[in-house]
Amino acid sequence: MAETPIRFDDGEAYERGMGGWTRIAGGIFLDWLAPSQGLRWIDVGCGNGAFTQLVVDRCAPREVQGIDPSEGQLAFAKKRPAARIATFREGHAMALPFEDARFDAATMALVIFFVPEPAKGVAEMRRVVAPGGIVAAYAWDMEGGGFPFQPIFAELSAMGLSPPGPPQPQASRLATLRSLWADAGLDSVETRTIAIERSFVDFDEFWETSTNFSGMKLAFAKLDPAALDQLKSRVRARLTVDAAGGVRAHALANAVKGRVPQRA
Repeated sequence: MAETPIRFDDGEAYERGMGGWTRIAGGIFLDWLAPSQGLRWIDVGCGNGAFTQLVVDRCAPREVQGIDPSEGQLAFAKKRPAARIATFREGHAMALPFEDARFDAATMALVIFFVPEPAKGVAEMRRVVAPGGIVAAYAWDMEGGGFPFQPIFAELSAMGLSPPGPPQPQASRLATLRSLWADAGLDSVETRTIAIERSFVDFDEFWETSTNFSGMKLAFAKLDPAALDQLKSRVRARLTVDAAGGVRAHALANAVKGRVPQRA
């Protein structure tokens, strides 16, 4: 577990920093799921609704429920166009406020490493999905260096500082995801890695969008101005910068899907 936890409580800050990454990775994830139209969805850990919006835009859902413990994230989600269809409410992954077999698809987008007991979260998704329905998730490959802010994390570590992180980084391993899904009794379990690239106008845009959340700010509070400038220079050297100053950054996510068994 990271010494300083990552916290995303501000929906607008999350949108600036992680929203673009979520839309790219989430689009690939949905292509892989290839869901039917008109399903009843639950987006567990919906945050500010970035992935929920993709479901509404691309999947013609009959119903979407977004669940998250953060009031600040939900306030942003409720302002999205998706809110004309999706319902956003406060709740927790390990105790979903719905009856058994209510949905056709349950997803966790960039969430499972925040769930205190990931196995309980998966069991809850399985419980609320009807037989034959989809249970799926994707998460940044934290231990494999796949987090979008990894260039900053690597240099913080090189300077002797502990970068922020989620409480259960091991939950994003491909092998762990496969085991969680198999242990929950899901059928047809498959995993894959999602590799994505995101472009930024310049280094300043990358830096501002990547550091505007509480865990990172706490880490930076330990640096004097000279050390912070040194950190920025070292991070810049890790990135791909074109002749016009544009920056390309990369990330890796691990994904898993399975189906609730049909009743005998």
